[in-house]
Amino acid sequence: MVTAAQPLAVRTSGSPRTAGTPRAATVRHLGPNWYASVMGTAVVATAGAGLPGHVPGLGAACAAVWALSLAMLVTLLAARAVHWARHRDQARAHLLDPAMAPFYGCLAMALLAVGGGALVVGEDWIGPRAALALDVVLFTVGTVVGLLAAVAVPYLMVVRHRIEPGQATPVWLLPLVAPMVSAALGPLLVPHLPAGQARQTLLLGCLGMFGLSLLATFLVLPMIFARLVTAGPLPLALTPTLFLVLGPLGQSTTATGKFADVAPGVMHAPYDQGFGLLAVLYGVPVTGFALLWLGLAGAMVLRARRRGMGFAMTWWAFTFPVGTCVTGAEGLARHTGLVAFDGLAVALYVLLVAAWAVAAGCTARGLFRGELLAAPR
Repeated sequence: MVTAAQPLAVRTSGSPRTAGTPRAATVRHLGPNWYASVMGTAVVATAGAGLPGHVPGLGAACAAVWALSLAMLVTLLAARAVHWARHRDQARAHLLDPAMAPFYGCLAMALLAVGGGALVVGEDWIGPRAALALDVVLFTVGTVVGLLAAVAVPYLMVVRHRIEPGQATPVWLLPLVAPMVSAALGPLLVPHLPAGQARQTLLLGCLGMFGLSLLATFLVLPMIFARLVTAGPLPLALTPTLFLVLGPLGQSTTATGKFADVAPGVMHAPYDQGFGLLAVLYGVPVTGFALLWLGLAGAMVLRARRRGMGFAMTWWAFTFPVGTCVTGAEGLARHTGLVAFDGLAVALYVLLVAAWAVAAGCTARGLFRGELLAAPR
């Protein structure tokens, strides 16, 4: 049986491919976990757009980063299409691997993150109409894929995967968080719908996905913490995935803030004001827990680094989850007026940019050397 650490170890070892290797073979070991790099890049753009104050050049930089995420998404979609067309055996192996299958949630989140970024920062580059059309397509496809993954991956875990006690990891959260990303980005499209039933349906649909993802997260988090306490630290290559726990925490806080932004004029009283209460009364305590987990995860990563943890694609877990905490803090700043949340958003964004720079640089180097796409030893 494949253990939880083995597929990720594929991304940390291997020999560079030779010049005579067929082109199709270069994508044989390209798994769905690569979509995490798209998510992590897109969130740098969208999170930066909501920071307080005016920083010269920040808007243009965020737009450029979003354009990079769009290019990465298109490239990965093409490469994964080749993977499925020419390496079906490996693609099937990924689905039947309990450590790799949850990463199919990253496909949905990558589509959603790039689509949301089109409305937030991409309008100046491609125009409002093109940005709206792109977001509608990516939001629709990403939401469908995310809902399918939220059902299909747990189903496979129950009926096909063979998981032993003590193998629970934060990676299990990935397909469950995808609907929460839809919930947080769906409100961006509400003002573009006809007033009345259409707007209310989308907003309440997003609220339903918020609940779906949140309750599913509540089922998995205790297993993750129990595994840490009873079985000890995660393997070195998996230690960065502890940051994935921040994803549902930050994204749910972001979602409640977005609900409160659009609810007035969409929902009838008293529900229109209730979303504002939810944003603060839910977001503040959850942000407190997120900061607690950030401290714990950070300490575990430092411990793993001292014990020789090298770069792996799991390092992209340092990006998107932290980005959701940035957008969550930005929402709390809007709805509370507290400067403290502005400061928190800025501090977390600095951490996000630093993490993205390291992950992107190491990924580019690994691709150039041929190590990240090489076959496992």
